[in-house]
Amino acid sequence: MNKNNANDGGANASGGRRKRVLILGGGFGGLYAARRLGQTLGRRADVEVALIARENYLLFTPMLHEVAAGDLNPADIVAPVRKMVRNARLIQGEVTGIDVQAHVVCYRVGALRQPREITYDHLLIALGSETHYFGMSDVEAVAATMKSLADAALLHTRMVAALEEAAQDTDAERRRHLLTFVVAGGGFAGVETVGAVNDFLRDAIRHYPELHSSMLRVVLVHSGELVLPELNERLSRYTMQKLSGRGVELRLGARVSGYRAGMVLVTPGEPIGSMSLIWTAGATPAPVLSSLNVEKVKGRLKVNEFLEVAGQEGVGWAVGDCAAVPDGDGFHPPTAQHGMREGVAAARNIEAAVTGGQRVPFRFSTIGQLASIGHRVGVAQVLGMRFSGLAAWWLWRTVYLAKLPGFSKKLRVAIKWSLELLFPREIEQLVTFRDLDRVEKLGALLRATRSEAEVQASQGLRWQEDSSRRGSVSRPSGVENHVGH
Repeated sequence: MNKNNANDGGANASGGRRKRVLILGGGFGGLYAARRLGQTLGRRADVEVALIARENYLLFTPMLHEVAAGDLNPADIVAPVRKMVRNARLIQGEVTGIDVQAHVVCYRVGALRQPREITYDHLLIALGSETHYFGMSDVEAVAATMKSLADAALLHTRMVAALEEAAQDTDAERRRHLLTFVVAGGGFAGVETVGAVNDFLRDAIRHYPELHSSMLRVVLVHSGELVLPELNERLSRYTMQKLSGRGVELRLGARVSGYRAGMVLVTPGEPIGSMSLIWTAGATPAPVLSSLNVEKVKGRLKVNEFLEVAGQEGVGWAVGDCAAVPDGDGFHPPTAQHGMREGVAAARNIEAAVTGGQRVPFRFSTIGQLASIGHRVGVAQVLGMRFSGLAAWWLWRTVYLAKLPGFSKKLRVAIKWSLELLFPREIEQLVTFRDLDRVEKLGALLRATRSEAEVQASQGLRWQEDSSRRGSVSRPSGVENHVGH
């Protein structure tokens, strides 16, 4: 990284240099930290708070499966960052590198992914995690995931498209493959997804006279003997009983090991013919962190009780899925309720570092765990109490509705859930394959334009280096230093 090109943070009204607190990541941890820091340090003339995030919204991930099932619209479960965070600078971009020695972060912005750099005085890393396929490129190429808003919307599209195609297909084997859906992973994401997928398909298929619910096959593949291993055995067994009773086939003690020619490979066991594989079985810290020269625990940044990155005390912090936050002999789980509180705690300690205050160790115990496992059925483990069924499902909706950011969003979701009691769920295919073809063509055009721009930039840099050796300090036309702006 060329740290000489990095922006120095600018000057305050009195002409002095402003300190910059830089937050990487717009998930729960990063956004709640930015929100807190904007309210405190962001009001000061000598401090700038900046947030780099890939999206300009916070995605409320606990409700993703409701979008996939058509119960909610995509816009219902997102909150605009610019409305949530005040007195902080939002940079919509993707982080591509971090130099902790030079205090420089590299990122890319815009459709052309133009490179930028920005310096910092204090850094909070909250870059979350990415889907992990364990090296199975064949699975990665075909599987749907449940990490983003687009994932949920596209899964809904894939389910409707499969029903439409199966209704017109007369080949029995192909129809079976179209109507078979495999979910890999029996944790919270997998169980909630398979419950939502199963409910949607069995409800929607009633509107296809060519099809019957007996033609559907929904399979959950899980490597353990109990789903939802985070909960106690009784709730796990209740979940399996309810899923099985609603037509979900459980393949326990097995894992998806590949995808070949329309077949989901399962080890051990027989392959499953399916054109719809949904992957929720693995996550790994953001890849950009792999090259970061700091201590890690299974890829996650090791932090102390003050959430400071090892070796970067007083300068660098980390929270959320990408951080190994100590909790006794183990680590705090990478959940939203922990991420939000870690973000606020890190913000307080950053304030202390800037103002010379006292650091506060992070202490938090899980309040409870909730899962919606299907229509009006849930499981809950809250403050030592365990219950299931309608009461748990109602509690799930009540708690997450309360936590959904923004009053207008709460109201919209509450109305949608109320109307659900009177009207059937949505089964429109809002994104068609024609639309996807157009997106692919646009993507190809953007990739070609990016490649051309990168070639021109590299030629410009070589020209600049040659000029520097000749004693010139000028730039070639069209090559600008946008770094830090």
